[in-house]
Amino acid sequence: MEPLSHRGLPRLSWIDTLYSNFSYGAEDYDAEGHEEQKGPPEGSETMPYIDESPTMSPQLSTRSQGGGDSISPTPPEGLAPGVEAGKGLEMRKLVLSGFLASEEIYINQLEALLLPMKPLKATATTSQPVLTIQQIETIFYKIQDIYEIHKEFYDNLCPKVQQWDSQVTMGHLFQKLASQLGVYKAFVDNYKVALETAEKCSQSNNQFQKISEELKVKGPKDSKDSHTSVTMEALLYKPIDRVTRSTLVLHDLLKHTPVDHPDYPLLQDALRISQNFLSSINEDIDPRRTAVTTPKGETRQLVKDGFLVEMSESSRKLRHVFLFTDVLLCAKLKKTSAGKHQQYDCKWYIPLADLVFPSPEESEASPQVHPFPDHELEDMKMKISALKSEIQKEKANKGQSRAIERLKKKMFENEFLLLLNSPTIPFRIHNRNGKSYLFLLSSDYERSEWREAIQKLQKKDLQAFVLSSVELQVLTGSCFKLRTVHNIPVTSNKDDDESPGLYGFLHVIVHSAKGFKQSANLYCTLEVDSFGYFVSKAKTRVFRDTTEPKWDEEFEIELEGSQSLRILCYEKCYDKTKVNKDNNEIVDKIMGKGQIQLDPQTVESKNWHTDVIEMNGIKVEFSMKFTSRDMSLKRTPSKKQTGVFGVKINVVTKRERSKVPYIVRQCIEEVEKRGIEEVGIYRISGVATDIQALKAVFDANNKDILLMLSDMDINAIAGTLKLYFRELPEPLLTDRLYPAFMEGIALSDPAAKENCMMHLLRSLPDPNLITFLFLLEHLKRVAEKEPINKMSLHNLATVFGPTLLRPSEVESKAHLTSAADIWSHDVMAQVQVLLYYLQHPPISFAELKRNTLYFSTDV
Repeated sequence: MEPLSHRGLPRLSWIDTLYSNFSYGAEDYDAEGHEEQKGPPEGSETMPYIDESPTMSPQLSTRSQGGGDSISPTPPEGLAPGVEAGKGLEMRKLVLSGFLASEEIYINQLEALLLPMKPLKATATTSQPVLTIQQIETIFYKIQDIYEIHKEFYDNLCPKVQQWDSQVTMGHLFQKLASQLGVYKAFVDNYKVALETAEKCSQSNNQFQKISEELKVKGPKDSKDSHTSVTMEALLYKPIDRVTRSTLVLHDLLKHTPVDHPDYPLLQDALRISQNFLSSINEDIDPRRTAVTTPKGETRQLVKDGFLVEMSESSRKLRHVFLFTDVLLCAKLKKTSAGKHQQYDCKWYIPLADLVFPSPEESEASPQVHPFPDHELEDMKMKISALKSEIQKEKANKGQSRAIERLKKKMFENEFLLLLNSPTIPFRIHNRNGKSYLFLLSSDYERSEWREAIQKLQKKDLQAFVLSSVELQVLTGSCFKLRTVHNIPVTSNKDDDESPGLYGFLHVIVHSAKGFKQSANLYCTLEVDSFGYFVSKAKTRVFRDTTEPKWDEEFEIELEGSQSLRILCYEKCYDKTKVNKDNNEIVDKIMGKGQIQLDPQTVESKNWHTDVIEMNGIKVEFSMKFTSRDMSLKRTPSKKQTGVFGVKINVVTKRERSKVPYIVRQCIEEVEKRGIEEVGIYRISGVATDIQALKAVFDANNKDILLMLSDMDINAIAGTLKLYFRELPEPLLTDRLYPAFMEGIALSDPAAKENCMMHLLRSLPDPNLITFLFLLEHLKRVAEKEPINKMSLHNLATVFGPTLLRPSEVESKAHLTSAADIWSHDVMAQVQVLLYYLQHPPISFAELKRNTLYFSTDV
C-alpha cells in the first residue's frame, strides 16, 4: 500500500489539520521559559478527553518512541490489580463521560461530512452535476458505515454512563467497536485518493469549493455554539484520528478496572485488536512518516525529539532537538501573538551524512564545562519545595485560582532554572564542514540514547545536502505538529492527579546479568530521577572477565519525588589514555541500559519485588523494596546496651572511655586514607551485605575490625558510617533541639543567626557535640578534594543533613501530613543547618564552651 505522502499536492494544508483536535496544556512555554499563547490552532476544537502523554502520542501505541526502551502494548500487570475498587470505578466513570462527550462531537462531525453527500448525489444525475457519482463515492467512501457503527456504539453506551452503577459492564461495546475496524482499514486505503479527489474537484468547481471549505458541525447538546465551520479536508482526517483516541481510552479504562471485573478481559481484547490494527496502518497514516521527502526522494521521518541544554555563546539555552532520518535540527519555540500557530525557529541543522562525534583527543581541545555552583542549585530546590507547599496549602484552603496560578508560575521559573543549570555531562557533535556544538545532559543514559539513534541512522546510505530557505521553513514548520515531547520536563507541567513520585528509601539488589557475547569486566550503575533530571545513586563492583556476572549487591537509594529507576550496564575500561577531560574520568563503554517506572502500588509492599530488565539483548535481574520517609523516621528503641548500633552515643563513649565513638573514628580514618578522592564518596551507596558485615563486626567489637576495614570497599565503609548515625536512637543533634535548629536556620539577620546557631551547638551533650565537630572537620577535608571526588560541601550536607537532624515521630505527626510534606518542610532545612556549620570557620569545642556570646535564652 502506498504511503500517504501527498507528493504532487499544490499545498501542505493537510499537514495543518493533523492533531487539530488534540488538546493543549494550560500553558506552553518557549525555549527560554517565556509563557506562550494558549490554545489550539485556529479552526480546531478542544476535545473533552485526550491523553497526550509522550508514550501515547499519535505515533501510535505499539512501538517505542525514538528507538529507546519499548513500551508495553498493554498496561503493566501491577496497575489494574492494585486499583482500589471504589476509586477505580469512579475513575472509569470519569474516563467514560469524557469519551462519550468526544464521541458525540465525532458523530456530529461525521454527520456534517454526510450532509452534502445526498444533494450532491441528487445533482449527479442532472444535466448540471457538481460532481460525478464516482467522485462522490471516492470522497465519501465508507463515511456512512463509520457513522452507523459509532451511532450504535454511542446509543448503547450513553444510558450506561448516565444511569451509572458500579457494576455496569460495557466492555462488550468496546470489543464490538474494535471488531469493526475493518471498515476503517478500507477508509484508510482510500484516504489519499479521497483527499486528492476533493482537492482536484475544489480547483475545478467553485460550487464544490464553497461547500468543502465551510461544512457546518453541530455543537454538543449543552454547548452555547450551535455550529462551527470546518473544512472537508479536516473532517476527512477525523476517522484516522479517532482510532488513536479509542486506543488511549482503552488504556485508561484498563488502568482503572479491577482485574476481577467482568469488563477486564473484554477491554484487554479490544485493546489488543486496536493496537494490532494501528501498527498495521501506522506507516500509512502517521504524519511523522510523511512530513517531507529527503533529497533521495524517500520519506523523511521524525525518529526522536526532546529538550536538551545547549552551551551557546558561553550561556545555557534550552533547545528542542529533532532527529529526522537524515538530519539533526536544533530549534527554539518562538513567542507568537494570540491566535497564531506556535512555531519553531531553527537555530541550526546538520545533515547526518556530515555529522561526526569528536574523539576524546578532540574533546580535550574543546572548552571545559564549568558546573553551576551547588549552593545555587540547592537554593532553587528549596524554593521549589517551599512553593509546592504553598500551592498545597492554597488548594487545601480552597484559595483563589489566580493566587495558585501565580505560585505555579513562580515554581515553573525555578524549575526551569534548575533544569537549565543542573546538567553537566557533555554531548559534543561536530559538522565535518564547520562548526561544533555542545549539549549538556544530566545522564549518560540520554547521551547514549542520542548517540545510538544517530549512529543507527548513519549506517544507511546517506547523502550530504543543503536545505534551501523554503525547504528549511517547511521542515521547521512541521516540527510543532510532529513533536512527541510536548512539555518541558518539569513538575509544574504535570496535572494535579499525576503521581507526585516517591519520597523515602528504595532498596535495590542487583543480582546478575546474562546475554553477553564475550567475557568482559562488567559493572552496573543505578540512577533515579530528581527535580526533572536523573542522578547516579549507586554502582556495583566490577565483575572481572565474565559473560555472566553475579553481583548480588544491595543498595539503599534515597528518593526525592522519584518516578523512574534506570539501570546501566558498563564494560570497565582500564586504558588510562581514554580519559574524558570534561570530567577527568576514564570513558567506559555502555553495554546496555533500561528504565522502569516506580509504581507505588508495586514498590510499597514490605516484601522484595524481583524483576528482570532487558537491554540490547542483555538481561539484568534485580529486586527492590521501598521504605517511605515516614517509616524511615522511626528510630530504634534505646533498650539495647551492648554493641554500638542503635545504642545512645553517651552510653558508647562512656563504655569505650572515648570522646568520639570508635566506629566513627575508624570509618573516617579509612575514608581519609584511601577514599577521599573516590568519585561520589558518601553519595554512591555501598553494598548492603558489606555494610551489614561491618555492622556485625563493630557490634561484636571483633579484634579483626582493622583488617576487615582495610580490605572492604570504601563505599561500604562510608555507608557504615551513615548507617551508624541513622540508627542512633536519637539523632546526633537531638530531638529536643530540633525545633530550635529549624527556627534558627530561618533567621534572616546574620548576627542573630550566628548567635542562635552557636548557642544551639553549646546546648548539645558533650559526646554529641564533640562527635559532630569531629565529623564536620572530616567533611570539610572531603570537600577540599571536590575537583576530583565531585563532592562539594552542598553535596555532603545533602547526604548527611537529614541523617544528623530529624524530627521526632511526635514532631512529624504533629506538623506534617505526608511524605512529600516531610521533604518540602524539613529536609531542605536540615540540609541548610549542616551546610551552615560546614561553611562556618573552624569551630573549637573549648572556644565554644568558653564563649557565651551573651545568649542565655533557654532552648
